[in-house]
Amino acid sequence: MAKVTDRISAATGRRAFICDYSPPRSGRPEDVPAPPANADFVSVAYNPGRAVRVNSVPMAAVLLDQHSADPIFTLATRDMNRLALESLLLGAQALGLENVIVVAGDPFGPRDVAAPVNDYLATELIAAIANLNQGVDHRERPLRAATDFCIGATVDLGRGIEREARLAVRKIASGAHFLITQPVFDPDDVGRFADACARASGEALAVPVFYGVGLIEPDGVSFASVPQWVTDDLANGRSGVDIALQVWSTLQSAGVGDCYVVPPVRRSGARNYAAAREFIQRAA
Repeated sequence: MAKVTDRISAATGRRAFICDYSPPRSGRPEDVPAPPANADFVSVAYNPGRAVRVNSVPMAAVLLDQHSADPIFTLATRDMNRLALESLLLGAQALGLENVIVVAGDPFGPRDVAAPVNDYLATELIAAIANLNQGVDHRERPLRAATDFCIGATVDLGRGIEREARLAVRKIASGAHFLITQPVFDPDDVGRFADACARASGEALAVPVFYGVGLIEPDGVSFASVPQWVTDDLANGRSGVDIALQVWSTLQSAGVGDCYVVPPVRRSGARNYAAAREFIQRAA
């Protein structure tokens, strides 16, 4: 396995691609979709849509063992307390996993029967993992062996660039080694975000950012705001991969080196990993 920060374009001279991946709603091995083999990393989501799915940690281990993928597992603060989260992280260490992304998790709605925990804020969980990397648990008790996780955090520029920049700076200060963003369609947002981070911290961004490129299908579902021109192009028969390649080209022109690929999500919840594979092949 490799750490995310070992594969970034600034370190290798070639663009790195993280592909989003949804675990199946089944524990049978035959129901595990094959991820795009040409992705540098496969980011295993944590119960996307608040649905019961294979936990991200064992799913990442399966992808590593059976598909030779370099996985990143996602952890949400929503569902587990500090003891459970840190025990799960030690389990990930035992399975040979090295990369983690911390999220808060989508809030439960009025029809959900599960109760949120949120024993950590996202920034607090990032700091807790950084402490595990120093060999200390949440009770400030020493571990027998420190972990060695490469820690990622998320950014959604659609929620407001200034707000997200301040949050990103706090996540970096807590110990995040890299950031990923939700899909970005406006290349000017890249510079705006960098400038906002510099204002918030007093210095340039110190960690790599994987900017999101969302692949859209006419009958698909998007969890990001999609510009009208994308909707129009899809309606006129243009492929989602071609549109994503156009977006990626403009992001590269804005100085982006590395990409977070969001495969199309169909209304059934299935992901089109073939489209992601084609995008990465043509974009690399």
